[in-house]
Amino acid sequence: MLKLPHTKSCFVCGLNNPVGLKLDFETDGQIVRARFAPRPEHVGFRETIHGGLIATVLDEAMVWAVGVRTQRFAYCAELNVRFLQPARPHEELMVVAELVENRRNKLFHAKGELQNALGSVHAAATGKYLPVKEDNLADMLSDFAESTENLFISPPE
Repeated sequence: MLKLPHTKSCFVCGLNNPVGLKLDFETDGQIVRARFAPRPEHVGFRETIHGGLIATVLDEAMVWAVGVRTQRFAYCAELNVRFLQPARPHEELMVVAELVENRRNKLFHAKGELQNALGSVHAAATGKYLPVKEDNLADMLSDFAESTENLFISPPE
C-alpha cells in the first residue's frame, strides 16, 4: 500500500490542525483506506460517535479514492450516508473507499464504508464529486505537508 500525503490544515488528514483527526490514508491504486479510532470527544449522544463526523471521514476517503483513480482533485457535490449501527469511542474502525464511475472527468461517483475489525459495516456512503478547477489547483497544492509529486499534480488531458 502506498501512503498518501497529508495536508497541513484539513480536519481529517491535516498534520497541523490541532483538533483534527490526522488520519493516515493509503492506497493500492484501486481502494483508499485509513484506520479511525474515534475518541470520546467525537460522540453526539451517549457513547455514539456523531453521524456528521462519520460522514466527514467517509467523504474524505471518497475524495482520495477519486483522486487516486482519476489523477484529479475533486470536491463533494452530493453525499449520501446510511448509518447501520452505532460506532463507539475507542473502537478500531477502518474507512474504505473506491471510485465507482468516472463520467468523462466531469463527474465522479464513489462509495465508501466504515467497518469494524470484524468487517461489520457501521456506515455506508455514496458520493458525487466534481473536479477542482485548474485555477484553484496551485492554492490546494500549497497546503500539502508532503510532496504530491508522485500522485497527481496536474490533471491528465
